[in-house]
Amino acid sequence: MTESPHRIGVIEDIRFQHHREPNGHPERAERLRAIAQALAPYESHLTRLEPRMAEEEELLRVHDLHHVRTVAASAGQPHFQFDADTFSCEESFNVARLAAGSTLDLALEVAQGRFRSGLSAVRPPGHHAESNRPMGFCLFNNVAVAARALQAEMGLEKLMILDWDVHHGNGTQHTFESDPSVLYVSTHQYPHYPGTGAFRETGQGVGTGATVNLPMPPGCGDAEYIGLLQRVVVPVARNFKPQMILVSCGFDAHRDDPLAGMEVSEVGYLAMTLLLGELADELCEGRLLFVLEGGYALSGLEEGTRAVLSGLLAPATRPPVPLQEAPPGSTLKGLVDAAGQVHAGQTPGFGSP
Repeated sequence: MTESPHRIGVIEDIRFQHHREPNGHPERAERLRAIAQALAPYESHLTRLEPRMAEEEELLRVHDLHHVRTVAASAGQPHFQFDADTFSCEESFNVARLAAGSTLDLALEVAQGRFRSGLSAVRPPGHHAESNRPMGFCLFNNVAVAARALQAEMGLEKLMILDWDVHHGNGTQHTFESDPSVLYVSTHQYPHYPGTGAFRETGQGVGTGATVNLPMPPGCGDAEYIGLLQRVVVPVARNFKPQMILVSCGFDAHRDDPLAGMEVSEVGYLAMTLLLGELADELCEGRLLFVLEGGYALSGLEEGTRAVLSGLLAPATRPPVPLQEAPPGSTLKGLVDAAGQVHAGQTPGFGSP
């Protein structure tokens, strides 16, 4: 039976809690328990998919064989450390495969129209994982694996990835920076881990202009995030015309997060989701997938998830999000102007709405 396109496809499963970090590590299983609490009131609107482990060939569209085999070699070991803050346990390899494969499957379901939108609440996160190494709590790059599957299996010619995690998605950027068919846009605190994501990083070769970094100073909140979506992301996306939008959905720009210094509220996440929903409806028949990345305050994870679900289920008759003002001297005005100095000449569609 075909599901209603107004329902939300969801990946959420107890097995994602079996990936364990050392005691005190911020990327912990309790994160998904907070998300489960946020999902509960919306259960009647959700359709859950059975998670599936990614096959090696699916991972190899993004990661090299040495990377995959390195993570595989950690399986069965009670404690393995890849870098200063990236760890695995006995089950982590299979859980990471489950996260990548499940996200891939949900992406294909949304692309095929079974769902208008989806939420992949998986861990470990993915956007820091490079083609050749785990990094920043991430083993495999879930959103990149899903995007490559959409290209390979669905033949989609234009994809947009918006990364609103508070940390720059270095792995995702590097995967697609030479690929003009994938528009990668990132809003992130800067300077901050991992140190990449400056305005001047705009892509490589034929992909130049298809990477749009929007580095933001600490203290930015709803006004800056909403305003950048309206004044930069939406016009660039309208010109690019993606066939599907994927969101690297970290909730660590939330004002309670212990690993960053941003001030986004539940109201801000709701407004951003509404903007993306309107954009997806306009450009790609509503096809919109949210993939969990970071977020280390349980309050931020619960509020952010609730805001995303509320936004996705908002009626079409809801009034549009008001345009955020950007008066001279404001942080938002400075960010838009700084982006313009880099992108106005090389990224089609850049400009105020």
